[in-house]
Amino acid sequence: MLLALSVTVRRKRHGLVRLDRVAESRKRATLREVAEATGLSTAAVSYALRGLQVSKETEQRVRKAAAELGYEADPIARALASGRTSMVGLLSGSLEDLWQQQLFFGTGRELQTKDLYALILDAGGDPARELTLAKQLRDQRVDGLIVSPLDPSAEAWRELAESLPVVSIGDSLRNARAAGEVLFDNRTGVTLALEHLHELGHRRISVLTTTRPSTPDRPADTYVLEEADRLRLDVQVLASPTSLTEATAVATEALSGADRPSALFCLSDSIAYGCYAAAREQDLDIPGDLSIVGYDDHPVSRLLSPALTTVDWDIDSIIRSATQLVVTAIDGKPRRRRIVKSPTLRQRASTGPRAEAHRVDEST
Repeated sequence: MLLALSVTVRRKRHGLVRLDRVAESRKRATLREVAEATGLSTAAVSYALRGLQVSKETEQRVRKAAAELGYEADPIARALASGRTSMVGLLSGSLEDLWQQQLFFGTGRELQTKDLYALILDAGGDPARELTLAKQLRDQRVDGLIVSPLDPSAEAWRELAESLPVVSIGDSLRNARAAGEVLFDNRTGVTLALEHLHELGHRRISVLTTTRPSTPDRPADTYVLEEADRLRLDVQVLASPTSLTEATAVATEALSGADRPSALFCLSDSIAYGCYAAAREQDLDIPGDLSIVGYDDHPVSRLLSPALTTVDWDIDSIIRSATQLVVTAIDGKPRRRRIVKSPTLRQRASTGPRAEAHRVDEST
């Protein structure tokens, strides 16, 4: 009996030892341990894990050591120590726009490489909702905000930009001092598209834009009117949502009149997809009867039949630039505040010479 008891105790003791070892092996590695393993300071390791202020070689060495040690950043401890949440708000004007889906999904992935996490919200094309959501993100104490603004001239951006780092993509926040801006050279983008259509003989063109009456005078739309005047084009500017159903309805109306345009220029590839649907409903050949130009170069645009002629803004570069701007602003070390992206026209099969019928109509 005593022997049996002794064996039981011994087994329990061995079991406790094994459990202790398991618990010890599962203990979270610390930043200091990663620093000791790499021979760097804890500050240098912290920067390396976020991809800041160190060489690529050092960043890779630190990440490898952290992985081998099983290091994972403790978000609660970091927030208590730094006053930060490691969260960045990503505010889309409308996630119905496929290009914006691609933009904010990619930005969220890029933030993860900096040990930051994305909170993505959708304004649904409503400028008032956009500002409400921006304030909610601020109140939830995100470390920074990246926004593709529906109404860049809204006064509320001033207060928001004073209370947290805000990075704007697309248009400048005219009444606010943003921490960073990734702007599009819309004048060049619009010029490339309209000159291309002009060279093909098109003179009557409908331009479909996401701009609403409540958000007038956005740069791209202003440049459309200026270029139309310079090229002596008969241009009609129409507001269109980016959802396929609604964009199709707007395009259908534009193509239904006796003086229908010979070309459509869409300031979103998602709107262009609606134009394709409307053309097919009316048995119009693309580009024989109707030429279509987009403005995003979304991957789907290359798969259409015919492939869409569109303006490419190098979305991967935009993602990297916006992420870098918000990270350096959060760390209090902003470098460049304004980055301007140049466009490239991707000429594909959706554009062709103006049909002879339109030449006769416009000459009468």
